[in-house]
Amino acid sequence: MLPHHHEIHRTHRIGWLRAAVMGANDGIVSTASLIVGIAASHATHNDIVLAGVAGLVAGAMSMAAGEYVSVSSQADTEQADLNRERKELDENEQHEKKELASIYISRGLDPLLAEQVAEQLMSHDALGAHARDELGISETGTARPIQAALTSAATFAVGAVLPLLIVVFAPVTDLIVFVTSASLIFLSLLGMLAAYSGGAGIIKGTFRVTFWGALAMGLTAAVGSIFGTVV
Repeated sequence: MLPHHHEIHRTHRIGWLRAAVMGANDGIVSTASLIVGIAASHATHNDIVLAGVAGLVAGAMSMAAGEYVSVSSQADTEQADLNRERKELDENEQHEKKELASIYISRGLDPLLAEQVAEQLMSHDALGAHARDELGISETGTARPIQAALTSAATFAVGAVLPLLIVVFAPVTDLIVFVTSASLIFLSLLGMLAAYSGGAGIIKGTFRVTFWGALAMGLTAAVGSIFGTVV
């Protein structure tokens, strides 16, 4: 008997990892950019804090609503495909069995073996077999709207709190420098964590997140400075 070999896969993390990284990244980038832009326009410290808090609340709610609507649409599409497939199985099971076998043949199985595999899989779970191999719908990638919405809102809020804390404790005269520097550090750590959790290259993931965050803050600071000077 062969020894049991336990393999570690990361595909089960795709749903929540995507929502978590997107939420935290947006929380840091949008709130830090907003703070830097407002600070560059020579606003008062209280106005900067108020803008940051408003950005946190609005952003978290926006992320939750956006994720819920988006993932719900995906879930509706998946359910419609499953209902259609269930109807086709009820009406013409033999045709669906041949269709499944043809998929396995295209993947390299011998025609006779492909028919046997299709027969056995459909006798066990016909809809599950077609969902997985014909439609590409699996338990791992199934859309979960509420999970995505809550994860995005919570991680956005966590990300947004970080630059807000810098605003509270940093000296007003060097606020832009402190918020920008700290936010880039936070983004670097987020990129490293996301890359590690997903099994991707850490350097590439860190650079990608940090670069776009720096670009967003730089452009927002420029806009704040220009309009603040004009006003």
